[in-house]
Amino acid sequence: MVTTELMRAISAAFNSRDVDRIMSFFTDDATFWLARGPEPVGRTLEGKAVIRQALTDRFKVIPDMRWDHEEYIFAGDRAVSVWTVRGSGADGEALNHQGCDIYQFRDGKIWKKDTYWKMVEHKDRL
Repeated sequence: MVTTELMRAISAAFNSRDVDRIMSFFTDDATFWLARGPEPVGRTLEGKAVIRQALTDRFKVIPDMRWDHEEYIFAGDRAVSVWTVRGSGADGEALNHQGCDIYQFRDGKIWKKDTYWKMVEHKDRL
């Protein structure tokens, strides 16, 4: 069963940007789908080592990345975290997006994590 306490601990780990702390919440065979990337699903990261490296690289590029969590929704071994992500990229890109993560847990650890966020565009289109 997924709890509010577990989700708060995961959120705190991500906001610490301590990759070892974050990775302690993932199964060895976890899959993480990033919001951005070359695939229709964003970018697929498979396995703890690959996820670890991607997060390490991300926090080098966006060292102040943080998530302000607004709500957690629970359904059995799944949870949704609704948040706003903020930060400043080394390339000058400013992050300020609303989004959510859809989690699936196995044995109390993150087995699947799928991230979505709204993209702010400055063009008038749907």
